[in-house]
Amino acid sequence: MLDGLRDFAKSWPGKILGAFLLVGVAGFGINNVIVDLGSNTVARVGNEEINAREFLRAYQSQINAMSSQLGTVPTTSQAEAMGIPSAVLLRLSEGAALDGLADQFGLGVSDARLGQMLREDPTFHGTLGTFEPAIFSQTLQRAGWTEAEYFEARASEARRGQLIDTLFAGVALPAVAGDLINDYAAATRTIDYITLTDANVETPAEPTEEELAAYLAEHQAEYRTVETRQVEMLDLSLASLAATKTFEDAEIAAEYERVKDTLTTPERRTIEQVALNTPERQALFEQGLAAGTDFATLASEAGVTPSSLGTLARSQVTDSRLAEAAFGLPEGGFAIIGGIGGQRAVHVAAIESQGEPTLEEARADIITRLGTNAAREEISDILDQIEELRAAFQPLDEIGERFGLPVYEANVTASGAELSVLPNLPASEYSRVAQAIFRAQDGQLIPSVPLGGNAHLWFDLKNIEPARDQTLDEVRDQISAAISEQRNNEALMALGETIVTRLQNGEALADIAMELNTFPQISSPFERFGSADGFIDGTLASAVFAGGPDHKGSVVTESGEFIVFEVVDAAAPADPLEAQVQASLDSEARNAVYGEFVSALRDDAGLRVNQQALRQLLIQNFGE
Repeated sequence: MLDGLRDFAKSWPGKILGAFLLVGVAGFGINNVIVDLGSNTVARVGNEEINAREFLRAYQSQINAMSSQLGTVPTTSQAEAMGIPSAVLLRLSEGAALDGLADQFGLGVSDARLGQMLREDPTFHGTLGTFEPAIFSQTLQRAGWTEAEYFEARASEARRGQLIDTLFAGVALPAVAGDLINDYAAATRTIDYITLTDANVETPAEPTEEELAAYLAEHQAEYRTVETRQVEMLDLSLASLAATKTFEDAEIAAEYERVKDTLTTPERRTIEQVALNTPERQALFEQGLAAGTDFATLASEAGVTPSSLGTLARSQVTDSRLAEAAFGLPEGGFAIIGGIGGQRAVHVAAIESQGEPTLEEARADIITRLGTNAAREEISDILDQIEELRAAFQPLDEIGERFGLPVYEANVTASGAELSVLPNLPASEYSRVAQAIFRAQDGQLIPSVPLGGNAHLWFDLKNIEPARDQTLDEVRDQISAAISEQRNNEALMALGETIVTRLQNGEALADIAMELNTFPQISSPFERFGSADGFIDGTLASAVFAGGPDHKGSVVTESGEFIVFEVVDAAAPADPLEAQVQASLDSEARNAVYGEFVSALRDDAGLRVNQQALRQLLIQNFGE
């Protein structure tokens, strides 16, 4: 039968029938891609098209933003996995849907308005803050825009703005919703509370051997050693090689004479300040400054302790007003300057004059300079020699002795924290060196680990301690303490629940506290998320607001305290929402209504996507 079909397909009648089938498939199966949308159209919303150039510009902008976060440009497959093409299409389709509605309403933008928008766009302003045609042309060329595309985009933007301002300008959060939010966020409560301690419960019994063994069996994963690798290490860097160099006094003195002009230390000043945050304090210091009263006397009369900013060079003072004032005063003088938080009095307590270090003061720095210069000339040759010795299986300690380089030992774990024994290895390299150590195989020649600045590190594996379960004898004390703490906490929680039951039955917290040899305390009023000073943390505040205005409960705070409380006052917010908060909520409500409107508008118009053209476009421009 199949042979018959093949023969028929080769005949003229079969070929004609195949042509009709192809046309039928093209007409019904892929008309959305070829016939309806066209190869240059990525998507269509109603009668509005999203073309390839428009999509590529928006997609490239999104990819650039993502690349700055990831540190690499995602491929097409990676971008699709992150949903970037879909997000770009949805954003463009929202604009297309609004364009379609604007066309239905017959909205337009005059040439005069477009010209005004162009002149007001700061992107095209020159140094004088005015529109520059040359900058306009260069910016469009760099972005791959034509002037027609730019003005078309700005016209669409202006028409969309007309729609949004007309339809959503009056949208705001309903007053009832604002009141509910205010009641939720700004209501306050005050509690009486007691803190339960170990003294309020009996000391738990010491765990038996059987209990210790059972606890270890249940928590064995918490009591395991980590793999440890004992290594010998030798590092070669400018710093390590420079430290092996010694110099005669004459060489040091000659170098000092050569560079002493560059070793000058800048003038430094010890700066203090007092915030003049009350009218009385400000008046006191202003009158004292006019009368010539010294700063210490004024600070004593104001009852304040000056805050010290330290002993700083002018280059270290980032506040220009403070630097100008402090370095224009004599020693002991003060001035009043403005600041973000208001007026402040700035005092110069001491002045260290600009100076030139003596030979002895600069000796360590000079030796480091000479050593580094000598090491820079030798490091490449010594690197080659060490590599040859390593290839000949020379031990690290003999190599270190030959070149005067120290050899370090450490028991390294996967974190690499133990590599801090290497004084010339930056902490940023710990992880990479630890990975190399844990990749190494015992008995094999291990290559060096290249580091920054022509530095290298070699190591030899001496011993490998694999991870294992710890025995009861090794962790007996830890497990005993854990069991005792667990039992103690359980007893405190049970006591807290008992006290809450008694409070609910009508007993007074003060009477219960007296039985426990403690006193109840009263809190300041606090909101649902805790107090501003952090004394009432979020966990305690959540527990307090979990019930009504006479709520009673117990909770373990974030700091581990066992608290029993009862609400003694529940106050509604006295003030309405702040204007800034209300404006932000109105904006959120407006954005939500706008988003739902545009989404419904797009759904009504119908979004059709040319998936074939879209993927081909992405692969051609960004790769698979």
